[in-house]
Amino acid sequence: MTHAPRALRISALGVDTHAWSFGAESGETLILVHGFRGDHHGLQGIAARIAELRPELRVIVPDLPGFGESAAIPARTHDLTLYGDWLRAFAAAVAPDGFDVLGHSFGSLVVASAIAGGMEPARLILINPISSPALAGPQAALTQLAVGYYRAADLLPERAARRLLGNPVIVRVMSEVMAKTQDPELRAWIHDQHSRYFSRFADPSTLLEAFRASVSHTVGEFADAFTMPTLMIAGERDDITPLVKQLELQHRVPGSRLRIVPGSGHLVHYEAVDDAAAFVSDFIAPLTIASPNTRTLAADAGAEARA
Repeated sequence: MTHAPRALRISALGVDTHAWSFGAESGETLILVHGFRGDHHGLQGIAARIAELRPELRVIVPDLPGFGESAAIPARTHDLTLYGDWLRAFAAAVAPDGFDVLGHSFGSLVVASAIAGGMEPARLILINPISSPALAGPQAALTQLAVGYYRAADLLPERAARRLLGNPVIVRVMSEVMAKTQDPELRAWIHDQHSRYFSRFADPSTLLEAFRASVSHTVGEFADAFTMPTLMIAGERDDITPLVKQLELQHRVPGSRLRIVPGSGHLVHYEAVDDAAAFVSDFIAPLTIASPNTRTLAADAGAEARA
């Protein structure tokens, strides 16, 4: 049975972070960090499913500073250093006795920055990690358009900038490009999620700062700090980071594992909730629930097997 999440308010870097807790009220903790322009809703499905598979876990999904219901951090630039500082403070407050951590997309950069800065999760999970420069991937032209879009917003007064940044037509185009599923109901639901939650940012300046952070770094910059057991989950058709780049990142992290979701792209958290949750649950404590349609790559063995 799925229970409603419990709302939390955790002080980190002097402001309240709004977060939602699934599963157990105490015990082993898994922290999930969402991607750029999203909020906790993007990872809510995975969090709820993990809690169903592993009811002894406490699964916590915060809104990043400046997104969803969490306020921006005063007098700080919302760059990757800030987000890494925030995650270390949040994790120390919510799970002082230890935790596992998961980051999706931009969240993978936030997690990587925090680990490089000294955060020590027991296990690391990265879904659709940003493993190649955004301006050099298969969607480089679209990324350049996005850069121009955000730069244009930066030149406008705040009200006009917010209207441009939240333009429903632009949000829908983005959603259409990233969604890979051919299921019309699932596709419509993904578009609805983006329409509802993709523009819940504190202010245009914070959004623009976070955008610069999202296109200026890769997880590979921080990979040397990944000394804990590491799982990567990637969509086979990810336009943001090509699969070959995910393989390169995996080979840089000794002992890491890569799970590939066929047919999915950068929206694994929407298109393959059951698979992703099963992979995470299996990684944290071995179970036999992984999808038979997914490939597994083990860096330590250098071999490929069917999950």
